[in-house]
Amino acid sequence: MIRINLLPHRAEKRRARQNEFIALSALAALSGLVIVGIIHLAIGTRIDYQERRNNYLKQEIAVLDAQIADIRQLREQSNSLMARKTVVEDLQSTRADVVHLLDQMLRLLPEGVYIKSLKQTGKQISLAGYAQSNGRVSTLMRSIEDSPWLDSPVLVDIHASVNNNVRTNEFSLNFNLTHAESGKVTDDKRRGQP
Repeated sequence: MIRINLLPHRAEKRRARQNEFIALSALAALSGLVIVGIIHLAIGTRIDYQERRNNYLKQEIAVLDAQIADIRQLREQSNSLMARKTVVEDLQSTRADVVHLLDQMLRLLPEGVYIKSLKQTGKQISLAGYAQSNGRVSTLMRSIEDSPWLDSPVLVDIHASVNNNVRTNEFSLNFNLTHAESGKVTDDKRRGQP
């Protein structure tokens, strides 16, 4: 019988398989490294892209914040101007009130009544003065009630006093200054009434 020694052949096959295993392992490791590198590169690229977008958005937000600050400043200026305009309009609409008040007081003040003080708070007028009699104070109150610029006279106080050795009645009353309706003032002026 022929004997064949297969040991070197088996050892060679084993070495070939080991070399094949090492080569495949190295190839797998290399493939893994390439895949990891590609994934890392892709993720790094995405991160860079997102950071660029974030920086762009931050720049645009800064521009918008500056514009919002400008808009706020313009609104504040606009509100300030509107407040000034309102004050000027109020002053403009009421500037003739004092003239009408003094004019009406000159026209309505009966003989024997003297004004000591006249004070205006908004539309309310406080009048203090002296009268020769209570009847003259009543006449003044009726005249105020009939006036197109004045209304609602209320007698606050009246008492006897002596001024320059003359007995008089010291009084104080309140009434309101109103804007007369244009029709009423026009009709009164046509009739020649105060």
